[in-house]
Amino acid sequence: MTVGALVDAGADSAALIEALDSMATGASFRVEKVKRRGLAATKFHVEGGETKAHRHLPHILRMIDGAAKLSPAVKQNAAAVFQRLGEAEAAVHGTPIEKIHFHEVGAVDSIADIVGACFAFDALGVQEIYCSKINVGSGMVKMDHGTLPVPAPATAALLKDVPIYSRGPEVELTTPTGAALAVTLGKAFGSMPAMTISSTGFGAGTKDFPDHTNLLRVLIGDASAAVESVTVSVIEANIDDSSPQVLGYAMERLLEAGALDVTLQPLLMKKNRQGTLFSIIAKPEDQEKLVAIAMAETSTLGVRIHTAERRVQPRSFIEVETSHGNVRMKITSSGFAPEYDDCRKLAISSGTPIKNIIAEANAAYMKEF
Repeated sequence: MTVGALVDAGADSAALIEALDSMATGASFRVEKVKRRGLAATKFHVEGGETKAHRHLPHILRMIDGAAKLSPAVKQNAAAVFQRLGEAEAAVHGTPIEKIHFHEVGAVDSIADIVGACFAFDALGVQEIYCSKINVGSGMVKMDHGTLPVPAPATAALLKDVPIYSRGPEVELTTPTGAALAVTLGKAFGSMPAMTISSTGFGAGTKDFPDHTNLLRVLIGDASAAVESVTVSVIEANIDDSSPQVLGYAMERLLEAGALDVTLQPLLMKKNRQGTLFSIIAKPEDQEKLVAIAMAETSTLGVRIHTAERRVQPRSFIEVETSHGNVRMKITSSGFAPEYDDCRKLAISSGTPIKNIIAEANAAYMKEF
């Protein structure tokens, strides 16, 4: 589906097939225009070849390295995907990676899927890949090792720390091959980055479900200077029986664990009790981890969670030199500011008031830029 979507978005199918033919797999490849629930899409077909062959990782890497029509970048990316896939399979089976038989993922269609996707990304000039949350499907899947619950063991291992969900028909919607591509090549998972779209592509799956559009969509474009809009989780609790020391420590723990922000706000609660509104802003993938810390470190018996949109200005960093050491300056479209942690570190090490460090960093930036 990834290869089909990239071809649909503009990758040259003839060049793709020529590149895959150079691997000498014995298979043939073609693309077909199809429809899934009324939407036009591209289906990538792999036909023939040793689809049941069991290959070890070194064999697959030699096939990739020996392909005359693959660029060094494509070879490097494809090898990295297979390495990641091999590590997951080895962990699942408790076997050294060099002894892993790739079973389904060693079949020629999966080799073509991985190498074909890497080729198409390169052909389209894609430099960064961002993925949405991953729909893994549900139900059971038949494998060489028997019938197993979705996500399959290797898929689950690959998607560790990645936001996933289950929606649609009770089938496997993310395979180990697809998961390996996403986690190896993807830069981040979650909301769509700010971009200017140049092309769109739909890759079709084999089945056409009655209530679920079996398509994978890709959007190709350039990074935009627009204010970035991201989805965040807001976690809140009203607390009236935790001391300031406990709440301060909880705040430190949450920030260390990846919270984007933590705030404490006084409020008047029921029975005229003075309390605190404890608020956490989190990346969706960090939500459950931070909820667990909040529940453990405070006296709250529950939390409220809702989704919000966060607008973030694009920013970059430039380092300036002060008499006490270097300070990173955060640059946005609306101005600049010294990085607090840098200034704090220099203030402590030099015994200089932090306000002096901040002033000197600002002056150094204005003089140089």
